[in-house]
Amino acid sequence: MRSPISIEQLKSAEAKIMGALSIYEALENVKDVQIITPSLSFKVINTRGFANTTNVRFAQLVDGIDNQAPHLGTPIANALGANDLDIDKIEIIPGTAAALYGMNAINGLANIQTKNPFEYQGISIQQLTGINHVGNIDRFSPKAYSQFNLRYAQTFSDKIAVKLNVSTTGGTDWVADDRTDLAPNANASTNLFGTNNPAYDEVNGYGNESANRKTLNLNGKNYVVARTGYRETDISDYEIKNYKADVGFYFRPKTGHELSVTYKTALINTIYQRSNRFRLDNYTLNQFAVDYHTPVFQVKGYATTENTGDSYNMRSLAENMDRAFKSDNNWFADYTSAYKNAITNGSSVPDAHKIARTTSDTGRFEPGTEAYETKKKELVNINNWDIGAALRVKSTLVHAEGLINWDKAFSSSFEKIGTKLLSGFDYRNYIIVPDGNYFINPENDSENLTYQKTGAFTQVTKDLFNQKLRLGATLRMDKSDYFDTKFTPQFTAVYSPKESLSFRASYQNGYRFPSIFEGFSNVNSGGVKRVGGLRIMSDGIFENSYTKASIDKFQAQVNSDVNTLGLTQAQAIEKNKNTIQKNPYTYLEPEFVKSFEVGFRGMALNQNLFIDADFYYNSYKNFIAQVEASIPNTTDPALIPTSLYSRTTQNRYRLWTNSKSKIYNYGGSLGLKYRLNQMFTALGNVTYTKLDRTDDKDGLEDGFNTPEFNVNGTLIAENIWKKLGASASARYQNNYDYISFLVSGNVPAYWTMDAQVNYNFKKSGITTKLGGTNILNKAYSSILGGPSIGGLYYLSLTWEIKKI
Repeated sequence: MRSPISIEQLKSAEAKIMGALSIYEALENVKDVQIITPSLSFKVINTRGFANTTNVRFAQLVDGIDNQAPHLGTPIANALGANDLDIDKIEIIPGTAAALYGMNAINGLANIQTKNPFEYQGISIQQLTGINHVGNIDRFSPKAYSQFNLRYAQTFSDKIAVKLNVSTTGGTDWVADDRTDLAPNANASTNLFGTNNPAYDEVNGYGNESANRKTLNLNGKNYVVARTGYRETDISDYEIKNYKADVGFYFRPKTGHELSVTYKTALINTIYQRSNRFRLDNYTLNQFAVDYHTPVFQVKGYATTENTGDSYNMRSLAENMDRAFKSDNNWFADYTSAYKNAITNGSSVPDAHKIARTTSDTGRFEPGTEAYETKKKELVNINNWDIGAALRVKSTLVHAEGLINWDKAFSSSFEKIGTKLLSGFDYRNYIIVPDGNYFINPENDSENLTYQKTGAFTQVTKDLFNQKLRLGATLRMDKSDYFDTKFTPQFTAVYSPKESLSFRASYQNGYRFPSIFEGFSNVNSGGVKRVGGLRIMSDGIFENSYTKASIDKFQAQVNSDVNTLGLTQAQAIEKNKNTIQKNPYTYLEPEFVKSFEVGFRGMALNQNLFIDADFYYNSYKNFIAQVEASIPNTTDPALIPTSLYSRTTQNRYRLWTNSKSKIYNYGGSLGLKYRLNQMFTALGNVTYTKLDRTDDKDGLEDGFNTPEFNVNGTLIAENIWKKLGASASARYQNNYDYISFLVSGNVPAYWTMDAQVNYNFKKSGITTKLGGTNILNKAYSSILGGPSIGGLYYLSLTWEIKKI
């Protein structure tokens, strides 16, 4: 009630009687929370805008321990998190939490809190069996889904306890099969559209992107032609097999003191989406942690290791499968010859293009054949995306932190002045093993790449007016390699005229330092090199390059003038050369946000109605985003336009940099929880999120990627008859613009329902639950380029033995 900032909470007991598959997925019903779904087993949490499939602005902790995959700077959903049987509650801080938690928390934070084995003992076993792909919503017939969870906790005295958790998940993923053309106007000057467009590029077709196209002069006309590529549905493995386990040892030397030593491991087989779609195979995460806390202080240290295993990039697989069959030069030469022959034999232009493609593709590797599978096995093990598809990264995150409650250490002094004082520090080091493709060490290839960050904060709170007013101030300092020291202040006020009513206001700043991938990436992919934005990685590229947006516009105008005005190519290049623009961007700086928030919490109607409302206003600058640019293969100004017209005479880059835009957004939310009687409880919330304006707009800022309205409602019925319970939840979000390097466009509005009925056999300790998500099976997509999500129906059995 008296928290100075917005905090949403989902307790295990409440989540378990919702229709969601897991407590983690039940977060979709929580106020302020947006969840996007790149995969059935990969859910991404976000709050307050600027969402994407690798949300590095939102931190996710388990018992205060970051569970991110180090090289990504973001978690692989709940892969290294707790299973349902061990979760006590999940707290969400929507909005900036950087003052206390440091980098990667400028959009929010989730902390999954598990059950302590001293308080929660016994054995719990849960088996959830379900079915999805019902009703011919995609290429699959109905498929089985299974999730098994085990929790064991035992005390051996009042000082020693152990805990063990095991979880397995298996099933068939949702299918991504959007066939919208991403290059519909590439041949507009020749009136070739739709299936007649030789540059046709499906959203979920790979190997026919811009890097796989060439402009061909055929019988006096310029045509943009793409290689054929492959659909994801033909080349992807949609099988999900995820396993995780953790074991912990707990020791209480005296009252209030606890030492915990824990180990977690996860094996992940699923689909992951970023600029491209990836297949994660045998991807492993391991974490070792030590924590010692008392009422006065806490110290904590942990290390997380990551190994991407046999994972691969589906786009690189598709384009290099084509190139393994026939090189680009040979394929386009065959296309040219076949087109001219078709025209000579009387074919129309559209038919000639189709004949040319069929002829050039003769002998191509076809999905499902032995030759294709043999070549795929070879390519997914080549760690170079210019000729293969392997994702091979090994990394480690090492973290240490400490807290001290000065008011507990010197309680009598601080009680006299009604003040609390908290201080903390943290140290983090990312250690990346150079693989020669994804990451290199630009200073020494024989050594690991490291990226360190140190931070500290002090927070003071003061109660006034008989403890009705609480004021707080926090100052945080962070120093990261390659950047100057940054200071983050926070000021808060909470006024509680009575125990069941409080008003809050806060102002704070936040910084986000670049992630490992944003700072240090070094990826060759389809002739485009993706380079980290730190000067150590991209020195000289920004100053000597030209933007892809201007080059694309220049090339399109040249083609149009050749096709419609009858100009020669040289004449068209000379006419349009001033269209080309130098790259105005430069090396990376941290992102920065200013955030102001007010809110209200209260109880009404004889304490049966809980009300929680908030409003915020944010301003951002130095958004970390990507720009594509090229360096011509000449320094002669007169030859630069000709060099940039052809893909073969330029070096192309995708660079991490900062947007020049200043961006403002605001929003608010209202949450209600009403206890109608002993049987029925109604929950409802509405979240409004709005991009206000963009100053100095340069079009490079990250996509807001957030619906304006998100509405949730849940009705819970308990003890309808004996121990029979039920619930139904409905969610709605309006359509919104989605921007990413994979695809941009509009995500349609959707609404969906989850429901369940449960019965508790109290004597045996068994609870049964029959339910479903998206029970009406109305397929929807939460993002573009992602899967179409249908209904999943399940039966779960949970057996709890309290004492062993």
